[in-house]
Amino acid sequence: MDAEFPDGGRAGDNPVENSWPAIPLMLFDGDCGFCTRSALASRGRWFRARVDVRPFQRVDLVVHNLTVDKCGETLHVVDNDGSVHVGSDAVAVVLRESRFPWPVIGAFLRLPGVRWVAQRAYAIVARNRHKLPGGSAACEL
Repeated sequence: MDAEFPDGGRAGDNPVENSWPAIPLMLFDGDCGFCTRSALASRGRWFRARVDVRPFQRVDLVVHNLTVDKCGETLHVVDNDGSVHVGSDAVAVVLRESRFPWPVIGAFLRLPGVRWVAQRAYAIVARNRHKLPGGSAACEL
């Protein structure tokens, strides 16, 4: 006879924890004021993004096959299925998880010609984030 535990489980049950988040995981540079402000804004009233927002410095990056160097350069979002999106593609995922009208804009950013422009624009912002509001010398790449 199987013994039953208070949580409803039975002896021999071995539930496996899913290492992937139920909602997308946004990894930003917690040492950068601009990045921190931007990440927190995604959860604010304008966007209300359904994402788990964490500084990459406080996450076990190995679990997601990421490195400190890469996460320090650009925004990363680990999607529900474990796929990793970077830069403007990560922004598009966050917008997809936000309230209307942001999902439409997120989809727009993924269109072939627009995606190319968005990637270039994101790279310019990332390189110059130390000059943006909230930025500091710690933000400089």
